[in-house]
Amino acid sequence: MTLIIGFLTVTFSVLGGYVLSHGYLSALWQPYELLVILGAATGALVIANPPHVLKAVRKGFPQLLKKTGHDRQAYLEILSVMYELFMRSRRGGMLTLESHVEDPDESYIFQQYSRLLADHHYAITFLTDYLRLMVGGNMNSFELDNLMDIEIATHEHETAQPADALASMADGLPGFGVVAAVMGIVITMASLDGPVDQTGQHLAAALVGTFLGILLSYGFVGPFASAMRHISEDEAIMLNCIKTTLVATLNGYAPVVSAEFGRKAIPKHLRPSFQELEEHFNDVGGAEPKTGG
Repeated sequence: MTLIIGFLTVTFSVLGGYVLSHGYLSALWQPYELLVILGAATGALVIANPPHVLKAVRKGFPQLLKKTGHDRQAYLEILSVMYELFMRSRRGGMLTLESHVEDPDESYIFQQYSRLLADHHYAITFLTDYLRLMVGGNMNSFELDNLMDIEIATHEHETAQPADALASMADGLPGFGVVAAVMGIVITMASLDGPVDQTGQHLAAALVGTFLGILLSYGFVGPFASAMRHISEDEAIMLNCIKTTLVATLNGYAPVVSAEFGRKAIPKHLRPSFQELEEHFNDVGGAEPKTGG
């Protein structure tokens, strides 16, 4: 929704100011200028990036239209999942988590949080991967901490690539606007012996090329890149929250204290209070399987 609001605000502000200044919208409709600018910018994007980045860019646009990022409820749910898993492991040992870790979709603990399972696949995969190491391995907290840092850094690099690609495209758009404008000036110079009104139309079209390049860069593509970067950073924050909680558990802290460590890794505008988190644990805690196991 915010993407649409921003898109409309930019469009109506620019075009509305132009129309109110007695400009004619028809003069701005220059499809061949758009072909030069967008075609060249898209070609440069393809040249500069490998196929997997181009695929990620394509998938990133629909994601921007959805509700992006993690909200307070998502953090409450991931901390609640870990709290319940660790409470169960304290009662019966880490091996009791094996069935939950191997198939979270069938786990009665994870099933309480269907929204988390549906919307945050990577966070669940990250959590279950390291729980599996904790169940089956003999890793200490230092080793696990380093390994998680490596994965988070790799994930940040990978998810930042589409945003970086779009940012580079945005940087190039004003230049391609100048290219379109220069080509328009060439056409204008070739028609100087023609009617004055025709020469004026060619000159206006050339200037529109510069206008479109700058507008597309700073009004649309650049902000799209920033929005994708925010999504990437938000995912890394969620992973750091999980990492902090897991490391605290490995260091021997009680589940409620480990969850408090994780809570501190949440940004302030999304961080639930200690009382809110404790009440949430009380509301959802103690879940038992409906059919054994």
